[in-house]
Amino acid sequence: MPEEDLVELKFRLYDGSDIGPFRYSPASTVAMLKERIVAEWPKDKKFAPKGTNDIKLINAGKILENDKTVGQCRAPFDDLPRVAITMHVVVQPSVTKTKTAEKKVDEAPQKNLCSCSIL
Repeated sequence: MPEEDLVELKFRLYDGSDIGPFRYSPASTVAMLKERIVAEWPKDKKFAPKGTNDIKLINAGKILENDKTVGQCRAPFDDLPRVAITMHVVVQPSVTKTKTAEKKVDEAPQKNLCSCSIL
């Protein structure tokens, strides 16, 4: 693939730091980008994804779907100079972890804190 066809992407984390920039083929999928983000995630960050399902990528205000390609997600700004496109990374724990935590709270014995008095 010719060098000029590659798309340069960087990934902005929650604290304003970046991963990248890296060059990708327009045929690369969003799932492939997420795998790279997990592999390159800085070890000193407080929040870290456990896997690709914990990451949401946002470009031009839209959450990107795993099966879409970089070429499909790119905003049509052909007249702008070639610079790295910044995608925002949101770390969100998977739903199964959240449900497990909710069950533990629900299973705890509840104390009745209110009482009634009839006068």
